[in-house]
Amino acid sequence: MIQFDTIFLVDDDPINNLINKRLLGKVGIAENIIEFLEGEEALNKLNDIDSSESLLIFLDINMPVLNGWEFLNKYQETFANRCDKIVILSSSIDYQDRFKAQGYKIVSGFLEKPLTLEKIKTQMEKYEQE
Repeated sequence: MIQFDTIFLVDDDPINNLINKRLLGKVGIAENIIEFLEGEEALNKLNDIDSSESLLIFLDINMPVLNGWEFLNKYQETFANRCDKIVILSSSIDYQDRFKAQGYKIVSGFLEKPLTLEKIKTQMEKYEQE
């Protein structure tokens, strides 16, 4: 399985972040897992992460202050030189959200909550085929 230097969990629900952090910790695909309750905090932290590091971001869509779409727009504007993997992790089952996500070249996947071992495995297999 692919290894990442760091995983960002960007979700305004601390319980989801806790569960996902434990689950990802069991899989062992990253050295560091950092949780963020706001998208703006995650964007600010990106300034501290070297662009050569491999980073996987799990991003919720529906968040207060800065939602997932706004996060993606700011990310594209500010960090266009980065090659991070961004996966939407949302409770949304709206087809339009999936379609909108496909419009972002930086989004490499769209997963419905809850995150599971099988969903992680499937997503990692996509990266191995790239």
